[in-house]
Amino acid sequence: MPRRTAYLFSTTLTLSLVGCGDTASVPVERGYGPDPALPEPNKSLLPTVNIAKATGWPDGAKPQTAAGLRVEVFAQDLDHPRWLHVLPNGDVLVAESDAPPKPEDGNGIRGWIMKKVMARAGSGGQSANRITLLRDKDGDGTPEQRSVFLEGLNSPFGMALVGDQLYVANTDALVRFPYKEGAIRIDSASEKVVDLPAGPINHHWTKNVIASQDGSRLYVTSGSNSNVAENGMEAEENRAAILEVDPKNKTLRLFASGLRNPNGLDWQPVSGKLWTAVNERDEIGSDLVPDYMTSVQDGGFYGWPYSYYGQHVDERVKPQRPELVAEALVPDYALGAHTASLGLAFYKGSLLPERYRNGAFIGQHGSWNRKPRSGYKVVFVPFKGGEPNGEAEDILTGFVNDKEEAMGRPVGVAVDKTGAVLVADDVGDRIWRVTPGGN
Repeated sequence: MPRRTAYLFSTTLTLSLVGCGDTASVPVERGYGPDPALPEPNKSLLPTVNIAKATGWPDGAKPQTAAGLRVEVFAQDLDHPRWLHVLPNGDVLVAESDAPPKPEDGNGIRGWIMKKVMARAGSGGQSANRITLLRDKDGDGTPEQRSVFLEGLNSPFGMALVGDQLYVANTDALVRFPYKEGAIRIDSASEKVVDLPAGPINHHWTKNVIASQDGSRLYVTSGSNSNVAENGMEAEENRAAILEVDPKNKTLRLFASGLRNPNGLDWQPVSGKLWTAVNERDEIGSDLVPDYMTSVQDGGFYGWPYSYYGQHVDERVKPQRPELVAEALVPDYALGAHTASLGLAFYKGSLLPERYRNGAFIGQHGSWNRKPRSGYKVVFVPFKGGEPNGEAEDILTGFVNDKEEAMGRPVGVAVDKTGAVLVADDVGDRIWRVTPGGN
C-alpha cells in the first residue's frame, strides 16, 4: 500500500472509530459511591472510543478548583510526570515515565487502533526513565532547587523510603538504592529486590509500591496483562494483584488478587487498613464497569476477570470459575465508569480545612471507553471512622477545554510537608499544588 494511501486509511479508520460504540444510559454520578448503578452489559462489535486529544496547557491557563481552594503550578517542563513521593525532609520526587516497549501487546487491528488512541491521549512516547527531585525548602510553593535524582531506570512508577533505602518500582523489578537525607542525586547502582511481572505483553505496565508501617514489608501493585484474560490466564501470573514483598529475604507472595489494574496505594489513617484505587474492565458499555477504591484484605479476591463488583459475572470470560466468583469481595466505594482513577492519597495534613482530614484525594486520568467522557479531574471522598462517608466532590476540574481537548490529565496525588496537595499532570507536563484560598 503506498505511504499516502496507508496514511489516509489509518487516519480515516482512527477518526471513524472515535464515533463508534454506545452512549451511556445513566449519568456518570450514578457510578459513584458504595452502591453504584450497574446496568446490563452492552458489548459492541468495536469498542466505544471517545478520548480527548492531548494538547497541553496554554500560557496562564490552569484547572478550576472547588470553593475555598486555589491551585498554582508547582513545577513545569517535566517529561510525562506520572507519580509523586514526598520524602521526610520535604523533597518531592517525581517519576517521569512512560510505557516500555511491549512488542506483543495489542497485535492485530484492535491493537493497532489502541496504539493510535493512546498516542492521541498523550502516551506512548519515549520514556524519560528518571526521577527528578524538587526542593521547596521554605514551603512557599516554588522549588528553589531541581535536579535529576535517578536516571537509567526502566519505566519507573512507585517509590518508597524505608530507613536509608529508597525503593523504586520499575516495570519489571523492585529495586533499591542507598539514600542519605538531603541528597540531590543518587549515582549508586541499583540492587534488585525481586522481579516483577513484565515480559513482551506487559499490558498494564505501571507498578506502585508502599511500605508497611514498620517497614518490614512492601506492597506492590501489578496490573493485568489484558482487558479480561483474552491472552490466557497463564499470562496473568502475579498480575491483577497486590504483591507482598519481604525485602530482607527478597521474596514475594500474592497478597490480594482479582484487582484488574490497581495503582494508588495508601494507609487509611484511622483504620490503619491498606487501600487501593483500581481501574476496572472495558468494552461492555459506557456504563460498565465503575472504577473503585477499596480496603484490601490479605488473601482477598475481587473478581477479575470472572466477575465484577462482587458476583456480577462477565460472560466474555471462558471458562468460568464459579467457585471463585462465589468468593469475590464487593469493593468499598465506586469512582465512576471508565474514569481511570489512578492516584490515591489520604489527607493527613492540617493546611486544608478540617473537613478534608482523613479523606481521600483521587486523581482521575480520564476515560477513553465512555461516551460522554468521564474523569479528567481530581475528586475527594470524605471519610469518617476509617470508612467513606459521603458523596465524591470535584476538587480540580477544567482539564478538558471547550474544544474537547485535554490540556492536562491528572495521575498521581500526594500531600507535601506543608499539607498542600500535589497533583502530577502527565499531559500538561507539570505538577499542580492545591492550597486554601481562592473562590
